[in-house]
Amino acid sequence: MSYLKNQDREIYDAIANETNRQSTKLELIASENFTSEAVMEAAGGVMTNKYAEGYPGKRYYGGCEFVDVAEDIARDRLKQIFGCEHANVQPHSGSQANMAAYFTVLKPGDKVMGLDLSHGGHLTHGHPINFSGILYKFEGYQVDKKTEVIDYDKLIAQAKEYKPKMIVAGASAYPRFWDFDKIREACDACGAYMMVDIAHIAGLVAAGLHPSPVGVADFVTSTTHKTLRGPRGGVVMCKEQYAADLDRTVMPGLQGGPLMHIIAAKAVAFKEAMTDEFKNYQKQVVTNAKALADALASKGHKLVAGGTDTHLMLVSFIDVPKVTGKKVEKALDLAGITVNKNTVPFDPEKPFVTSGIRIGTPAVTTRGMKEPEMEKIADFIDRAIANRRKEEELEKIAVEVSQLCENFPLYKERMESV
Repeated sequence: MSYLKNQDREIYDAIANETNRQSTKLELIASENFTSEAVMEAAGGVMTNKYAEGYPGKRYYGGCEFVDVAEDIARDRLKQIFGCEHANVQPHSGSQANMAAYFTVLKPGDKVMGLDLSHGGHLTHGHPINFSGILYKFEGYQVDKKTEVIDYDKLIAQAKEYKPKMIVAGASAYPRFWDFDKIREACDACGAYMMVDIAHIAGLVAAGLHPSPVGVADFVTSTTHKTLRGPRGGVVMCKEQYAADLDRTVMPGLQGGPLMHIIAAKAVAFKEAMTDEFKNYQKQVVTNAKALADALASKGHKLVAGGTDTHLMLVSFIDVPKVTGKKVEKALDLAGITVNKNTVPFDPEKPFVTSGIRIGTPAVTTRGMKEPEMEKIADFIDRAIANRRKEEELEKIAVEVSQLCENFPLYKERMESV
């Protein structure tokens, strides 16, 4: 980054320090991952200079012949990966992808059901200060208090009573498999559209490690980062009958010029997702998650829903006096481990405090870590929680974390800051 280094040292240093943070700390935030160098090259390429309002072959600007190629490739690859009838790769984010699906078939004031946010749902699944909760009348469905798993029979009964126009499945913090056929049953019982947000599990679905909602749901949305390991962005897949309306909703309904450099990077990530290497990676993500969950449970930590089927787990401190997700997140950060505080089902704490943390294995698996490293990470986490008030002990753990990270280098070359 010689040009940046010479022209804007402040931003260069910020990027260099972030590179160092990613390299020397354990990234366990379930929604984060590390892209390949090829994806980053595409994202930082010359297509960032091109305006391309519209769609391939139907642009409002000239000079789009080569960005058209990139977008066509991205759409075709996404359709091949998931077997969907139609794909739109233009949304800038997962939230915008969800908005596009909603706007295609819903009107303001329509009733919608989504997983309760404190039970694992996402902001765009009905939070009262999010556009979804402002525009639509969301009612949350919940997990069972005893099993902490979704009770689908109860969900179906709730749908019959509430009669929503749409039911949203998917979550940002739910560790078990989804039964999409049951969600479809709930939708059919009340005549609702079915939308599934697979942002977290897209990589697992692509690798055949989680049931796919494609072909079952009317709309399937996703981010392209997280388990899919691409650039930050969103996509929407849908049945052919909604294709024209969806495309009009995305552009010009929600946005103008798409980010063509990011669409090119999405295409690169989609090509990677079609390889055996990617499938093996996803298998290791799940294997690592189960190993880490089992190791934490063996040390006496309570896991929401008793464990995980996917890439993430939730550790609950509801029954641990004076321990909150906020305190644990801070302690782990001082120990060189990055997680996020997270609400757990029936959480008595406020969302900015919480009674739990969310842990995911996609990023550490990208680095090449396997089951033995999960045992070490569980030990780091356990020790950090036990010594959360002892800064010196946390610093000692951070040194061990850095040493572990050195054995699994993230980048071939490291930037140097001032």
